[in-house]
Amino acid sequence: MQTMIATVATPEPGLLINRLCKHFSHKIEANWSSDTGHLRFSIGECRLYAEGTALTLACQSPTHEELEELGEVVASHLVRFARGHVDQVAWQARGA
Repeated sequence: MQTMIATVATPEPGLLINRLCKHFSHKIEANWSSDTGHLRFSIGECRLYAEGTALTLACQSPTHEELEELGEVVASHLVRFARGHVDQVAWQARGA
């Protein structure tokens, strides 16, 4: 599996987990609590963790291309739902 991780500063990471997971739950499997989330897409999955004023996202996909697509989808929605608190998501690749 290909993996990438990003941590973004945000004043309310738990609120973002709720917004993202609730939004995606209309089309994919999504589970969440106040400080964690799990999104299962056809091309991979993304786990979300809230800690203090940081939101960590960890995405996995079978291929590099699917991982790139998954990262773009999650990041674009995060930026939109963060309402000005997050400008971009800087992904860091992890070993397979």
